[in-house]
Amino acid sequence: MWIKRNQVLMNLGSLLLIIVIISGCQSEPASKPVDSEPPTNPLEATKEVEQPVIEPTESPEPIQTEEEFILTSDVFLEGEPIPSKYACDEDDISPPLAWSGAPNDTNAYVLIMDDPDAPVGMWVHWVLFNIPGNATVIDVGLPADAKLPDGSQQGTNSWGRVGYGGPCPPSGVHRYFFKLYALDAPLALDESATKDDVLAAMEGHILLETELMGTYSASGG
Repeated sequence: MWIKRNQVLMNLGSLLLIIVIISGCQSEPASKPVDSEPPTNPLEATKEVEQPVIEPTESPEPIQTEEEFILTSDVFLEGEPIPSKYACDEDDISPPLAWSGAPNDTNAYVLIMDDPDAPVGMWVHWVLFNIPGNATVIDVGLPADAKLPDGSQQGTNSWGRVGYGGPCPPSGVHRYFFKLYALDAPLALDESATKDDVLAAMEGHILLETELMGTYSASGG
């Protein structure tokens, strides 16, 4: 009987222990509910971010530049031979010239033709000044007058003559430079003016300058 009673007590103790353990488990605070939403995928989040819209920009308008100031002739190109018609061994008349791209505030032009290859040094063939500011051409064959109908004036060349003197090299090929100057004012000079006089008078009045070069040889052209 004592053994049976001890077994009963042990069984009761075990039962109580089990009840206590079960009660302890039930009394633990419930764990926090797990968020039902899945964790955000970094790649998907990147896709969902709205990308900034880059508005197309208008192309900047091209910068307007002034037209180049150029001097040309219908009878020869830059660096090419001047026809013998305009030289001393034939008609010896002044060639036609034209220009474009001068400043808007040009009030007068000066044209000087010279030959740096002459045996005695720079030889002046033509001095033409006070060409009207609205002019764009010099006609062929200007007369050897000190003052021309349009108001232009001709100075003295290296021969001591007024007006144009064509290419007349003693030998070899020479270069002839036609230099055009745009001025802000006319010059107070007369027909006795030389190239040096004109250069001195227009100092400080030159707006732009350009040139055209042609060649001529003693054999012609």
